[in-house]
Amino acid sequence: MSRQAVGAPLSRVEGRRKVTGRAKYAADHPTGGVVHAFVVGSTVGRGRITGIDARAALALSGVLKVISHLNAPKLAYRPNPSSNNPEGGRRLRVFQDDKVLFHGQPVAVVVATTPEAAQHGASLVEVRYDAEKPSTNLTGAPAHDPETYARGDADQAMQSAAVRLEMTYRTARNHHNAAEPHATIARWDGDRLTVWDKTQWVVGTQRELAAVFGIKRDAVRVISPFVGGGFGGGLRAWPHVTIAALAAREVGRPVKLVLTRKQLYSGTGYRPAYEYRLRLGSDRRGRLTAMVHDIKAETSSYEDFQESVLTAGQMLYSMPHVRQAYRTVPLDVNTPLYMRGPGHATAVYVIESAMDELAHELGIDPIELRRRNDPSEDESNGTPFSTRRLRECCTVGAREFGWDRRAPEPRSTRDGDWLIGMGMAAGVHRTLRNAAQARVLLDARGTALVEAATSDMGPGTYTSMTQVAADALGLTVRDVEFRLGDSAMPPTPAHGGSQTMASVGSAVQDACDKLRRQAIELAVGDARSPLHGVDAADVAVSGGRLHVRDDPARGETYQQLLARDNRPHLRSLGSFTPAESRFSLFAYGATFAEVAVDHRLGLVRVRRMLGVYDAGRIISPKLADSQALGGMVGGIGTALLEQTVTDHHDGRIVNANLADYLVPVNADVPDLRAIYLDGEDREASPIGVKGLGEVVHVGVAPAIANAVFHATGRRIRELPITAEALL
Repeated sequence: MSRQAVGAPLSRVEGRRKVTGRAKYAADHPTGGVVHAFVVGSTVGRGRITGIDARAALALSGVLKVISHLNAPKLAYRPNPSSNNPEGGRRLRVFQDDKVLFHGQPVAVVVATTPEAAQHGASLVEVRYDAEKPSTNLTGAPAHDPETYARGDADQAMQSAAVRLEMTYRTARNHHNAAEPHATIARWDGDRLTVWDKTQWVVGTQRELAAVFGIKRDAVRVISPFVGGGFGGGLRAWPHVTIAALAAREVGRPVKLVLTRKQLYSGTGYRPAYEYRLRLGSDRRGRLTAMVHDIKAETSSYEDFQESVLTAGQMLYSMPHVRQAYRTVPLDVNTPLYMRGPGHATAVYVIESAMDELAHELGIDPIELRRRNDPSEDESNGTPFSTRRLRECCTVGAREFGWDRRAPEPRSTRDGDWLIGMGMAAGVHRTLRNAAQARVLLDARGTALVEAATSDMGPGTYTSMTQVAADALGLTVRDVEFRLGDSAMPPTPAHGGSQTMASVGSAVQDACDKLRRQAIELAVGDARSPLHGVDAADVAVSGGRLHVRDDPARGETYQQLLARDNRPHLRSLGSFTPAESRFSLFAYGATFAEVAVDHRLGLVRVRRMLGVYDAGRIISPKLADSQALGGMVGGIGTALLEQTVTDHHDGRIVNANLADYLVPVNADVPDLRAIYLDGEDREASPIGVKGLGEVVHVGVAPAIANAVFHATGRRIRELPITAEALL
């Protein structure tokens, strides 16, 4: 097989469609007879609906129907095995009763012939409430029973530690704020439902709709070929998806529902706010002896959302004594969801900030402190690491970033009015793999069509899968087409958690390997083929041509093989099912940041950043850079800009727009660079990859926070770091 596509810095194969407007996103699909829906959201944060007056809306020209709990049919709401909560069947049941559980909850929907009529009609619907004061403040609210972990005796070890630090960190709620708003088009054809949706998991949305409407899964088809940014926000079917399908069934016409930017803040998920108390003990040489983690995170009153916030504290560094307690706090809010680097990003911010504090306390270089506590195995379960090159990430990063030029003392470097600081942080993210399938069809022209029901929210799935398929089939990239985003295609896991390349890529590799071997067997077994009688192991494929490995002149093309056998195509179904591994599987990174802080105004500017990653085999370097630089930009937002602000009197989000909820813009994005350590991880996946999209975000916020301390001598333990906190 040729190896010309994988590892090449190719541009996106779907790029031209995107920049010319030919890529169809959820709200773009032409559907005959479509009408429009607009959601009416609750204006109270808790209580009951006592009345709904829709007469003015129904009198408006173009309005077809107003649906609420007063006239909506009862839905099945069967348990969904794909649900993101342990209860499976618990979720917000739209229009099924008069309860209000959070501000902005859908309480009605207006369906009209135009989007303008639907939105205006929604403004005319009068809803009366028996309102109660909502509980929306994480501080002081009662919590669920904790999830716990322990090894050794952390409390005793803390008491006897030579050095003890105790810190409380707070992180703000963050919203995904992707460029494309969530949108759904729903159409019923008899008892069959077709949905065009912004989703990172067409199979999950298919299962959710089947569960809600009480129909068979194969009666639902979900289509999502392009996703305009997700960051985790599309990993479940939100209430508006059910509303669109319900409205379409009620009016007997296809319905399009597009959430406004404001509605996204209450209609979809977010990274939950955290209060994270950490106690750390070590000896005078910086060897960690104990860590105690007490964690609280917000969740909704109707679902208990949890994420992997405990993992990093169990395995990132070597220490004999660890105790963790993770409590979710049910509030009158909508349910959180995974956001880039979920759980890991929050925990690593706390741990890496604390490590920097310990390094300063002991007068040890921060990188050296991490080296002294590098474990030889995963101490949470005693398993060896498949690869763990964090030390190398730190060494390469220090050299390339010029860490040796860093003056150890805080507030010792200036550039005019600006205080200059350098900081670093380690990053880690568990390597996820799940079962996936893919199919490939090679036609008589010698071109291949590969399909899988995965998604592409931006990392370049179209391109990377094309690269894997091209090399496995011995074709050029232009002779391979990869299609995705349709639940009618072979099933795949959710497009999140950095698992797509390892899972779906391995299934694509398997499908294409099977087809290539099928073609070779046909050729060597055909007396008319120039390859007849050759050992199949001695046949290679390159440029669409099968040939003897040591005699390239002896061979034939795929076209010649299929034409002689009178075959219109060859077809193969591939699969990947991860085996139980005896190794601990993680991706690692080291992030370095240089910041400037205006000593009079408290303004923070990131000057440059470098990330070095141990992420296994890199399929597409150009796409990897896109992921890494995007992760750094997102981390800048987490560290310095992003926070969702709630009015605790009524539960209203007061900055539900991109004017007041700040995200990084071009002026905030400095010199960014990424380096990937050469290598692969065959324990993680057959193709040697172990995921990149999450780990590139995980260590960014603590690297910036540590750099801010180095610049100013002030330790801020709350994200985002604001000018007010530094003054």
